[in-house]
Amino acid sequence: MMLQIGDQFDRFQIRTHMAQGGMADIYRAYDLTSGKEVVLKIPNRMMIGDPAQYERFQRELAVMNELHHPSIQTGLGSGQFNRTPYLVTEFVDGQSMRDVVSQQAPMPPEQAVALIHKIADGMAYCHDHDVIHRDLKPENILITNANQPVIIDFGLALTKEARRVTYANLTPSAGTPDYMSPEQIEGQRGDKRTDIYAVGTMLYELLAGHVPFAGDNYQVVMQQHLQAAIPRLDEDKPGIPPQIAAVVTRCLQRNPDDRYPDMRALISDLDHLDAVDTSILQKGTGAATAVPFWRSPTFRTVAVSILVLLAIVVLAVAAQGLRK
Repeated sequence: MMLQIGDQFDRFQIRTHMAQGGMADIYRAYDLTSGKEVVLKIPNRMMIGDPAQYERFQRELAVMNELHHPSIQTGLGSGQFNRTPYLVTEFVDGQSMRDVVSQQAPMPPEQAVALIHKIADGMAYCHDHDVIHRDLKPENILITNANQPVIIDFGLALTKEARRVTYANLTPSAGTPDYMSPEQIEGQRGDKRTDIYAVGTMLYELLAGHVPFAGDNYQVVMQQHLQAAIPRLDEDKPGIPPQIAAVVTRCLQRNPDDRYPDMRALISDLDHLDAVDTSILQKGTGAATAVPFWRSPTFRTVAVSILVLLAIVVLAVAAQGLRK
């Protein structure tokens, strides 16, 4: 359902169509009751008809209504109008962090660390409330005119009420490979250290002007995360203090046990950079042992395709038999 400027949806008057995704439309709207500018997220029929995607929307409703922090977009409620559910959040007057990265990266270390510190603080609050974002990336962060980051889109969030949900349960293309942790790529649900990996990736990008792992397609990028040597930020971008490079390298460790145990430990190192142990730069950047092909994303993609093809063949043969 596409709404036009000036249309009224429940108690909201549509101001602007902000974005159209595969599963929902996002509008800037005026709340006729409160008199506030808000953001209205309305799922389309495809999302409502897809159990996994609709569960994602419902989870976002629950999460956004529980979290209240300067670095997190505030949920203002939810409702249903003409049998269509919707989510209402605060309107954040700012620009996407993706635009900030494009315009300002590589950033001076002090500026990049200050920005990441605020993001990490918001995520520490989330983790304290048993919410793991699992899709942190510049596209899901807004930067206000006061340089305050605001984290948005908790559709992939893992909560204590949804422990059964794995990353693989959602969709094969859920998330963005540039910021996905190795455990996500392998189909695990992840934990708070998954968000730490994404924060480290964003800090690397702010300082270097590009992500640590890149490739021509998703499969190549995912294999880089699983197998390539972790690049040293201070070698990629000479002039970066080794202490900051060590923080990034620890965030990007493939084994979650080798990363910071929680976001507050990362924040502590950002607060005391002079005291950061840099020995990880010598022992933590080697290439990983090759992942067996049967565990690789490529194998899984091929396997799923073969299974789908076999199912089609079986159905076709069965249909042919019924005709006879």
